[in-house]
Parts: sequence; structure tokens; C-alpha cells
Amino acid sequence: QVQLVESGGGLVQAGGSLRLSCVASVSISSTNAMAWYRQAPGKQRELVARIISGGTNYADSVKGRFTLSSDNAKNTVYLQMNSLKPEDTAVYYCMAYTFKREYWGQGTQVTVSS
Repeated sequence: QVQLVESGGGLVQAGGSLRLSCVASVSISSTNAMAWYRQAPGKQRELVARIISGGTNYADSVKGRFTLSSDNAKNTVYLQMNSLKPEDTAVYYCMAYTFKREYWGQGTQVTVSS
């Protein structure tokens, strides 16, 4: 069983920054992929950023503003979010793909006011 605990969400004004953290109960270097997703009210969950096979991918909507990084020693992945926009408002979820299945955290709310 893999547990993921997100933190760092909150309320921020447009143009501001937040850093989300996701602590895993397993070595993240042993996972096949680590990712951040988000789900806004009334919308489907969407991929924000992921690390897979040593590379990092971003959704077009966050390229240049968000940065995914990891600290293997702390089993933690981060999502640095800059130049936040109201449309970034969502619950952000951490996901790990390992042992041939997905594991999800409980989510952290990010609210961006205009």
C-alpha cells in the first residue's frame, strides 16, 4: 500500500505563488511515475504535470508557470506554482504509479482570487 499526503494549498491572489508538497510512503525513485492532477468544480480531473521515465511533462495551460520537482531523500515531490490565475482554482491531487496501479492522495485545495 502506498500513501500520499499533499499539503501547501490555500487561498492566494491572482499573480501569486504557492508550493504544493506530496510526501510518499515509498521511495519515489522506485515509482514508474509521479504526477500532479487537479479537478475544478464541475470539471473532469486533468493532468497538470508528471515525471515519467526521467522526463517531465506539463499541461499546456501551466507551461512556464508551474514547475514539478522532487527530493528523493525526502520521498517528496513538489509543484511550484507561479503567476497563478483564477482558472487554476481546483483541488490538486498527487498520484503515484507503482506496483502496476495508481495511488492517490486526498487532495489539497487551491483557490485563486481575482
